[in-house]
Amino acid sequence: MFAIARPTPPAPMTRVLTDFTPNGVCSYRGEASTARVESQIMRSLKSLILEEVRAEGFLRRDALSGVTVALVALPLAIAFGVSSGMGATAGLVSAIVAGFIAALAGGSRYQVSGPTGAMTVVLLPIVHRVGVTAVFAAGLLAGLLLMAAGYFGLGSHIHRLPMSLIEGFTAGIAVVIALQQVPLVWGTFGDHAHVLPAAVASLMHADAVVSGSSVVALTTAALLIAFRHRWTAVPKSLLVIVAATVLNYVLNLKLPTVGALPSELFQFSLSFLSDISTVAVIAPPAVSIAVLAALESLLSAKIADRLANNETVHDSDRELVGQGLANVVTPLFGGVPATAALARTAVNVQAGAQTRVAAMTHSVVLAVAVLAFGTSVSHVPIAALAGVLWATTANMIKLRELRAEMRVSHLDTLILIVTLVLTITVDLIAAVAAGTALWLLLRNRLTSGREPEIDETETLGD
Repeated sequence: MFAIARPTPPAPMTRVLTDFTPNGVCSYRGEASTARVESQIMRSLKSLILEEVRAEGFLRRDALSGVTVALVALPLAIAFGVSSGMGATAGLVSAIVAGFIAALAGGSRYQVSGPTGAMTVVLLPIVHRVGVTAVFAAGLLAGLLLMAAGYFGLGSHIHRLPMSLIEGFTAGIAVVIALQQVPLVWGTFGDHAHVLPAAVASLMHADAVVSGSSVVALTTAALLIAFRHRWTAVPKSLLVIVAATVLNYVLNLKLPTVGALPSELFQFSLSFLSDISTVAVIAPPAVSIAVLAALESLLSAKIADRLANNETVHDSDRELVGQGLANVVTPLFGGVPATAALARTAVNVQAGAQTRVAAMTHSVVLAVAVLAFGTSVSHVPIAALAGVLWATTANMIKLRELRAEMRVSHLDTLILIVTLVLTITVDLIAAVAAGTALWLLLRNRLTSGREPEIDETETLGD
């Protein structure tokens, strides 16, 4: 589409982004000055937006798809913000800001980004260890790492991870997310940085196992699981959240709620940048955030292509750059670190999305909904959000896929179990590192040589 001429005499080789196309593919070419590159990028982005808007049936397909995804994303953004320890506002800001930027700059036309259940697994221990402001700094640094990874073409290498590892940490993440909700429902007892002892302590020291919060949480989860394959066009998670909120008010159950949202949702601040100077503190969590964001985003993009039956695949490197840019900007407005959300992406595809404008519309609709109905959101019971997340985790664990993967080879069985156990008992990064090490060391001896297929229905629990 666009080309940058080579200057004479030639300058040192520099890899620069020179071409954006509506299908999400980008190309890289030779040398150019910084000014010309910036100008080229702006013109390319303008062209991309115009092409997307001109797409046939845009208002009918993409706008409606964006509204549908927004209805699904609203309760999840609140839930993941609360469960991450960053608060409901941080979850909403992430869904709006990161969702829009990643949709515009990422490498997939279907991808929907924001806070996810997998990310809460990484963030909650970080909040306990270094605090909320340091998490903002770590998120920004993670964004820079993602942009660098995309720039140097590392996106394709992520796909080489064995499916047994992915199945293992997906199931492990589901268990951890479920455990995270236990203290929210039965109360927090003691200062436990890890979810497993925190959940055990909460159950052991709770005044009553059966309480108003537990009944609401379990009922919410049961309803969503029971009707997950019925009325698929209905935003069931949103409906049960609304019902729980109304019952809590009418019956005066006095359940703990999300609490008041600030009058200004997007509060721009650079105060957290002082934490970046403490690189030794924020570097490990930043790496964890970046690794998870890369894994979840690229897996989601791959599955989205297959769900859409699209011959034009996503651009992995551009996707990393887009996710990185989203995570650089989001902390500036108080948002939680974000990644692609596979369940919301699948909803987007199934709702008829054809271009990235659908995901951008989802962010705009979310912003309008929060700003217009922020008072109502503050009354949402935390127990209902916990129920939504329990239902999500139930859908994440696919026993059939787990059994199939364990039948591939002894190595796949070992990788799956090790990754699953370490995800629950240690953390995700240690689990991925251990699983990858086993695969690299033993694959030539024990593998059967078969490459398992990815199940398009699999989710990472967003």
